[in-house]
Order: sequence, then C-alpha cells, then structure tokens
Amino acid sequence: MADFNETADGGKPLTGRKVFAIFAAAFTLIIGVNVYMAYSAVHTFPGLEVENGYVASQTFDAERKAQEALGWDVSAAIVGDTVQITILGRDGAPVQVDAIEGMIGRTTERQQDQELVFAQNDLGVQVAPVAPLDFGKWELRFVATAADGTPFRQRIQLILPEN
Repeated sequence: MADFNETADGGKPLTGRKVFAIFAAAFTLIIGVNVYMAYSAVHTFPGLEVENGYVASQTFDAERKAQEALGWDVSAAIVGDTVQITILGRDGAPVQVDAIEGMIGRTTERQQDQELVFAQNDLGVQVAPVAPLDFGKWELRFVATAADGTPFRQRIQLILPEN
C-alpha cells in the first residue's frame, strides 16, 4: 500500500503549507525590494529646481529671448583637473563676462556636486579647478552674466570615459 506522505520518487509531497511558504517568501522579497527602491529614490532626489514653478514661468520667455539675443555659442570640456567653458560671441571671439558661477555634478544625486570658481585665462576661456571626477555622465550647470547684466543659463552634459 502507498504511503501518502511520500511521492512516487521518494520525496515529500507539495502541500498547501509549502505553497503558502513559497508565495509568502516571493512576496516578501518583492515588497522588500520595492521598499528599498522607494527609500533610495526619496533619499537621493536632488530636490526642487524652483520654489514655485508658476512664478518662474512668468519670466521664462523674456529671459530666454534676452539670452538668445546675446548670440553666445558655448562649449565645455573637462581637461585634466579643470572644467573649461568657452563662450564665443557672434563674431567668433571670446566673450568677456562680468561674472560666472557654476556647479558640476551627477544628474540624479547631489552627493558628488562641486561648486566651481571660474577665472578667465589669456585665451578667453573660463577655467575652474575641479576635484577628480569618476567616469560617467556629468552635468555642468552655470550662469554667466553679460556686460549688460543679462544672465546666460545653460546645462551641458559631459561624458567622461572609463579609464
């Protein structure tokens, strides 16, 4: 006579308790991963760009038109331990800016952000020292102020290759 506690190959039968334990373990794992991902997303979110989007939108078009009227062509690069921004005017010559401030960091987190202090070199290039950057995608955010007081804002994506 066959024993109901064993299968034909000698193993234990699949009972309701085992099925429940498998489902409970699977859902516990899924929920645990979701909680971890939600926690990571909230704690690495860089925050708001502006306090009030509606208020910022009221001057956006005027600021954009003023910035476009400058006719500046901007390029940026990471050269050694410096960030270099070249700003050329309509005539192709380097532009003299009254002030420039910037930051370089990752697009998804603020932990590696670095404030940049720029100085213009003899070639008209804005140069700022930077701590060593790891490979990957970096975002350079800066505001340069023209001689007439017009702010020029730009974000430039920079990709550093893996060594």
